[in-house]
This record gives sequence, C-alpha cells and structure tokens, in this order.
Amino acid sequence: MILIVIICVALAIIFLSVVIFPLLEARLKIWQHQKEKVISKELDSLFFERNPKNIMRLYFILPPVLGLGFYVFTNMWFMIVVGAIVGLGIPTFVLKMRNSQRRNKVGNQLLDAVMALSSALKGGLSLLQAIEVVEEELPAPINQEFGLVIRENKMGVTMEDSLRNLEKRMEIEELSLLVNSILVARETGGDLTKVFSRLGTTIRDNRKLKDSIKTLTMQGRLQGVIMSFLPIGFVWWVMTFNRNHFDIMLNSDLGRMLLIVAVILQVIGMFMIAKFSQIKV
Repeated sequence: MILIVIICVALAIIFLSVVIFPLLEARLKIWQHQKEKVISKELDSLFFERNPKNIMRLYFILPPVLGLGFYVFTNMWFMIVVGAIVGLGIPTFVLKMRNSQRRNKVGNQLLDAVMALSSALKGGLSLLQAIEVVEEELPAPINQEFGLVIRENKMGVTMEDSLRNLEKRMEIEELSLLVNSILVARETGGDLTKVFSRLGTTIRDNRKLKDSIKTLTMQGRLQGVIMSFLPIGFVWWVMTFNRNHFDIMLNSDLGRMLLIVAVILQVIGMFMIAKFSQIKV
C-alpha cells in the first residue's frame, strides 16, 4: 500500500513538473512581457527614466515579503493572502499616483502657460514660437508636454494632431478647453490673443470654484475616512487585548457568513461615502 502511495506521489510530481509548470511558466512570461510594455508606456508618459524590468521585479518581490510580514505581525494565516494582494497592487498604485500628481501639476501650471502664450502672441510670435517660449520659460512638467508637441511638429506631425495628442495624454478639462479653442480659432481665423485672455479668466474662475467645492466638502470627506477605518481600528484594538475574541464568529458557518457580509457592506459603504463626497464641476 505504501509503495502504491509513493508511486502515485511520484507520478503526480512528474506530471506537475512536465505539464503544469512549463505551462504556468509560459503564461507567466507572456504576462510579464505584456506588463513590461504597459509599464514602459506609462514611464514614457511620465518622462520617468527607469528600466521597466526593475519595476516589474516588484511584482515578484513585494507579494511574498508583505505576505510574510503581515503574517508575522498578525499571526493569522489569511493575512498572507491579504499581504500578497497588497504587494501586487502597490506598483500599479504608485504609478497611478505619479500619473495623477503629474496631471495635477500640469493643471496648476496651465494658467501660466495660457498667459505666456498670450504674451508671446501679442509680441508678434507665431503659435509654434509661442509654444517654444512655454517650453523654455515654464518649469516641468508642463514644459515637457509642450516640448513634445514641438518635437512631434518638427517630425512632420501637424499642429492640430500634436495638440490632440497632448489632450489625449493629459485628459485635463482646462487643457481640453485650451486645445479646442486653438483648433477652432485656427479654422475660423479668430484672434488667439483675445481667445487666450478669455480662456485665462475662465480657467481662473473654474479653479476658484473647484477650490471652494473642496473646502465645502472637506468635512464630509474627513468624516467618511474616519467612519470607513473605524471598524478596522476597532477590530485591531480588540484583538490586541483578546486574540480569541472573534473565535465564536470564525468557528461557525453563520459567524463566517456574517463577517463576509459585514466586510462587503463596509466596502460598499466606503465606496458610497467617497461618491457622495465628490461634486463634479
């Protein structure tokens, strides 16, 4: 009987090593190659000089490290899975945060860019020369974006297509308004200096309105954050005093079901609070 078990285990190991592992390795290489392409595009859009393979390594390093760390800190097996999921999400989250910060910086510098374009046009420069002034005079990151417009134009891309590419890269409301104003003025023969003057006033008023909305909704958003993390803090505080306090819930089917429902409702509540605290202008 023992011999049969040993043979079955050996056959299972051979099957896994010959069939399953090569298949998983091939799938993993395909996923890694696709992910490196996505990361490379995101780094290029951020003008961030970093090898995408270095960031790709974080997807393999962080999950086991955080999984083990969460387990050592909490002494609960399911926290290994939680740590692994957090580790997989951290690189993507950091890239999205960098992209969001870059867009916010471009949005904050956009009014200065409009004023610089208006002044350059009033001085008798062409639109392309005015954009070159923005590239030379303003700091990063907005000078990098307008510099890319100039480089595309010198490589044969039309000014209209270059501006549309800028609009697609940034996806900023005020920048879309600027690009559309330039395109319409070029088609209709309008005076760009007057367009930029009105556009500057519009962007300034829109920014004041958004700041006022953020101030008015600050209390609601802060309350939402506190109420969202209060249950998590309560569970951690209780378990520091009595680690077996929730055993009655974890050891019964009804208790586990109620915990799952509570977690789902908590996530839904956090999502709804975040949505209710946002006002789109």
